[in-house]
Amino acid sequence: MDIRDCPGPDPHPRKPAMALPEGACDTHFHVFDAARYPYQAARGYTPPDNDIGVALALHDQLGLSRGVVIQASVHGTDNRAVLDAASAHPDRLRAIVAVAEGVTEAEIAAMHAKGARGIRVNLVDRGGMPFRSLDALAEVAEVLRPFGWHVELLVHVEEMAAELRKLAETMRLPISVGHIGYTKVAKGGIDHPGYREFLAMLRDGLLWVKLTGLARISAEPEFPYADTAGMARAVIEAAPDRVLWGSDWPHVSHFQGVMPNDGDVLGLLAQWAPEEALRRRILRDNPARFYGF
Repeated sequence: MDIRDCPGPDPHPRKPAMALPEGACDTHFHVFDAARYPYQAARGYTPPDNDIGVALALHDQLGLSRGVVIQASVHGTDNRAVLDAASAHPDRLRAIVAVAEGVTEAEIAAMHAKGARGIRVNLVDRGGMPFRSLDALAEVAEVLRPFGWHVELLVHVEEMAAELRKLAETMRLPISVGHIGYTKVAKGGIDHPGYREFLAMLRDGLLWVKLTGLARISAEPEFPYADTAGMARAVIEAAPDRVLWGSDWPHVSHFQGVMPNDGDVLGLLAQWAPEEALRRRILRDNPARFYGF
């Protein structure tokens, strides 16, 4: 496997022009410190170090006072990086972890005590991630349910809309989907029939969605990724009480195009959600409810 070194994020994030509410939350960022938390041999990329101190400095600069640190595929099911971060900042951070089939209730309880509130199932950038299909989730869901956890999916929704609807209707756990559904504009974006079904699931109250990863779905090489605006507005219209915002910092696997400035990306929310009350729901109220802040 060809393991490529990732470029680092823009080191000079600009403050967004809009005012952020107290309690604004970045629901999707990663942390990396290879000396303390080594990477899996089976991985898709090698990120540069950007530890929790750098992440929190970014949040301070942007005006974000809460965050959700997401297990990256390079760590497999070794969740120490995200759990150490969340447990060190219990009022400020939550964690999303990766688990293997057969995870026990005792293991979930221990991670819950350290700030974990859900599991990540990454069927796209698998790296060291254990799950290979949605079918394997049913048994794990039974272990998660008593703790009020949710499942965060990284999938291309247009490729598995039927399976996703079945899962959402039967699993009886909240489900969030990253990168606005991860349907690339080049594959049809908002006009893809599978994406239309995804929007229907949002309207039916079956899913949560993250406004993350614009550069990953856009056909444009640099900010402002204008071809993704219709998708962002569509998910906000479909489920304003189930939309979350995340930076996707430090933008791993960003091998093409210009690295985005995180303040500029956050500022796009003012275009998609021009009403301050709506932005307050997306940035503060929705994540507070979903992650238990």
